Amino acid sequence: MKKAAMMFAVIAVLLSDIMCAFVAFAYRDMLCGIEHMGYSAPAGAAFLYAIPFVIGIIACVVMAVIFYMKSKK
Repeated sequence: MKKAAMMFAVIAVLLSDIMCAFVAFAYRDMLCGIEHMGYSAPAGAAFLYAIPFVIGIIACVVMAVIFYMKSKK
């Protein structure tokens, strides 16, 4: 159970790193699109891409805590 807890903790950290990179790229793409191509949405709309990542990170953290608590019993 401890290995499963560690695995989910590592996945949560990796998801947070991937989320930061993906959202930063999308934000910069929106800024360039607004400036050069005339996008109508604000650049802040790129932060909506973070929602699925945050859900995944929360799920992984919850699973890591559950497996860690079960390994303590």
